[in-house]
Amino acid sequence: MVDYSRYKFVKVEKKEKIAILTLNNPDAMNAIGKEEHAELEHIFEDVNEDREINAIILTGAGRAFSAGGDINLMITGYTDHSIRISSTSVKRIILNLLAIRKPVIAALNGACAGLGATIALQCDVVIASEKARIGDPHIGVGILPGDGGCIIWPLLVGMCKAKQYLMTGEMVSAAEAERIGLITKVVPPEKLMEEAWAWAKRFADGPTLALSLTKMSLNKILMERINLLFDTTIAYEYHTLNSADHLEAAKSFLEKRTPKFKGDETDQFVF
Repeated sequence: MVDYSRYKFVKVEKKEKIAILTLNNPDAMNAIGKEEHAELEHIFEDVNEDREINAIILTGAGRAFSAGGDINLMITGYTDHSIRISSTSVKRIILNLLAIRKPVIAALNGACAGLGATIALQCDVVIASEKARIGDPHIGVGILPGDGGCIIWPLLVGMCKAKQYLMTGEMVSAAEAERIGLITKVVPPEKLMEEAWAWAKRFADGPTLALSLTKMSLNKILMERINLLFDTTIAYEYHTLNSADHLEAAKSFLEKRTPKFKGDETDQFVF
């Protein structure tokens, strides 16, 4: 039996061969800081090896699924690189999520942004409340969406729409996300967990071997893109983390003002 007691920021409930994983830092809109990163790396490994689980629901506590990266950590990390989250940690979260052999249903209860959106979109089924909004606003804080956004969005919605949303940082309503094929289904807020449970129950009671092999076959497409692009995009993201534009964006966000980007030539990257 897997021991989940060590997890602080992920609540784990198990019932009828289904695990409900709840990102559990509602006061911070389930933002993913350094401790949360570490837990997300390991929780996906644990549920993958848990023989009592046939299907998984991933959701968030409070009014958000996840607001993405911790903006305070971004600012502090600009001057103190030692506290930054390592690129290998980011990669392990995505790889460990894709390696789960059991179906994973994301239940988006509210805002889902940045790394939070990338995690949700890597799941097998994405159910969203009508109140949910999803997007990857990395560009708004002067950095490239290198933690998987540049990989998963084009696969789901095509290059034109991916460029629209990744290069503007616009958030997408749940209805629009369903229309463009970004997510699976939209339901009223009060029906969200009921719908997610119905999907999970169907999978948990289904032909688990065939489901697992179907999922892993499809995920090879995602893995191919990750092997091709992830190391490059995360390196580009870490380069932009050192830019003056990023520092200005992060400060302006906390100061609740419009950023004044300089686009200084010293921030340019030759490749």
